[in-house]
Parts: sequence; structure tokens; C-alpha cells
Amino acid sequence: MPTAPTLELSGFVLGAPDARALAAFYRRLLGWQVRDDQPEWVVLRGPAGGPTLAFQAEERFEPPVWPADGEHQQMMMHLDIRVDDLEAAVAHAVDCGARVADFQPQDHVRVCLDPAGHPFCLYVE
Repeated sequence: MPTAPTLELSGFVLGAPDARALAAFYRRLLGWQVRDDQPEWVVLRGPAGGPTLAFQAEERFEPPVWPADGEHQQMMMHLDIRVDDLEAAVAHAVDCGARVADFQPQDHVRVCLDPAGHPFCLYVE
């Protein structure tokens, strides 16, 4: 069997109708810095390094539906964001432009939707 190449997960990419607008939301939410800023492609990096979060403009973007209903665009992935104070984190997310989803499946998790409609979870351990 051949030796496998070295693979390293370097980042996550979210599609959006406006890459810069969605990147600005996550920059405010997470406090990350812009590493690359182009009209159709923006990359954020956290202060400790690690994987990046990038945003790619998609002309035909359709926001996913949460919870999934089988008739509309399905969620392909979501971000889990650990927080130390769930109530304060939700208030911060809403202040940044998120909205709290109507359906909440767990007590220690809050599902929010970013301005483009991507679900993300704020949670405490």
C-alpha cells in the first residue's frame, strides 16, 4: 500500500450571497482578524492561529432551512462555538446580527442563524 500524503485541515469555507458582509459578521462575533480580503473571497484567522474561516460569494446562494424539512435547501455543515456564558453569548451574537432559531433541541446549546441563514451553535460544556 502506498504511503499516504500528509493532510492537514486548514480551514472551513461558507458560501454567501455577499462574502464581505458575512465575513464582517463573523469578525465581530469571534473577534478574528481579516487575513485576505477580496470582493468574492474573505479569510479570517483567529488570534491563536489554527484553521481559518473563509467566505466565498455564491451568486445562486440559497440559505439552508433549520430544522431540515426535506423540501428546502439542507444544512451541509454548521459551526459549533464553545462559550463560557450562554446567555451573554446569545446576546452578543444577536447584537452582531444573528437571530436565534425558533427550534432549540438542547438546553445547553442555542442554535442561531447568521445573516446569510447558516445555522451555528453556541454551547457551554
